[in-house]
Amino acid sequence: MALVLLGINHNTANIDFREQVAFPPEKVGDAIRRASALDGVEELVIVSTCNRTELYVQIDLGEASAVDPDIFIEEALLREQEQRLIAWLSEFHGLKEEEVRRSTYFRWRDDVIRHLMRVSCGLDSMVLGEPQILGQIKSAYAVSKDMGVIGGNLGRAFQEAFSIAKQVRTDTAIGENPVSVAYAAVTLAEQIFSDLPSLNALLIGAGRTIELVARHLTDKGVRNIVVANRTLQNAVELGAKFGAEGVLLSDIPEQLVKADIVVSSTNSQLPLLGKGAVESAIKRRRHKPMLLVDLAVPRDIEPQVGEIADAYLYSIDDIRDVIEDSVKSRTEAAEQANSIIERGVQDYIRQLRSLNAVNTLRAFRDKAESIRDREVEKALRALEKGDPASQVLEALARGLTNKLIHSPSVQMKKASADGRDELVQLTRELYELDEPAPTIIPQPELDDARRNP
Repeated sequence: MALVLLGINHNTANIDFREQVAFPPEKVGDAIRRASALDGVEELVIVSTCNRTELYVQIDLGEASAVDPDIFIEEALLREQEQRLIAWLSEFHGLKEEEVRRSTYFRWRDDVIRHLMRVSCGLDSMVLGEPQILGQIKSAYAVSKDMGVIGGNLGRAFQEAFSIAKQVRTDTAIGENPVSVAYAAVTLAEQIFSDLPSLNALLIGAGRTIELVARHLTDKGVRNIVVANRTLQNAVELGAKFGAEGVLLSDIPEQLVKADIVVSSTNSQLPLLGKGAVESAIKRRRHKPMLLVDLAVPRDIEPQVGEIADAYLYSIDDIRDVIEDSVKSRTEAAEQANSIIERGVQDYIRQLRSLNAVNTLRAFRDKAESIRDREVEKALRALEKGDPASQVLEALARGLTNKLIHSPSVQMKKASADGRDELVQLTRELYELDEPAPTIIPQPELDDARRNP
């Protein structure tokens, strides 16, 4: 068994490629079913966000095992699994394998849990310490759990990651003044426009990211906000929280004319806002500048919109400069978080090692109880025949002792003969035996002296 990870994120691929490998919510279930059918795949979680697509997989490697991190696993076997996952991911999205391979990273064993913990804590995000990622990972985990593709190994890894993420949020300053791509988008708007409260904002979508954008805009004094969504009720409910108007996506062209700031984040697989619609709105605005921030992957706004004069389009990759300030201010907290994560990884490994001993301990107990039952049965038969109780008890004790120590004695003699002294020493430790007195080997010259005084 081996826990492995195949991933693509904002550090390994640009948004053009990330949106090609993203899994929309309506396709995640099908992807999980198809990937679970691959040879060796026993457990699976697919994480797909605007900045990353990651496959966490428990793989059956036959005789190889990752339950005990000290067990050596042939890298060739793991690379074979990597190639298999790349091939599947490429086929699912209709991409060339070489394209996918150039943008992927591959991890196994404790590096997987370390990476998962870092991601859950927001340390591997474009925005250091962003709070949304933990919820996204929990949602991905819940989908796989509901589909029955989570077992003990992967389940344990994710639960440990969630626990560490909670500890990091509690014990470090990583969660103070939480930032996000939503916060970065509003900060960008504040840098571009001198008087933010006087502007009109159009928010496309009604999910968590758009809610955060609305909150940050409201905190900055923006009062004229419109929320557009495919479902009117969701738009109205979100808008009500911030005194905003809720409209349908079909109302966007009309609302676009009044919008100084447009922020979009939906799960749409096709652009919602094209070059023609923005050009028309800019003309009706008499070329008054418009800021458009596309936080979606795949993108909601056609990239060609950036070619329009007075339309300033930023994708999620374009706001990195805004984010850098938050990274610098959180470096110390990130270091503390990394220390917590490293302790968490070591604790996780120790847990796996202890779990690895469970089966052996169970087998050890079963064998001892089997010997006991046979000897007790023999003793009862002797009593039924009328043998003296003292004699029976003595025979029972002797039989139990001999049979319990027989196998260890044989193996220790064999180990000693083979020069495996470590097994003998471990046996002494296991049974808490006193160290033997040193064996004195007479020196030849002393023997000669005794024989020839």
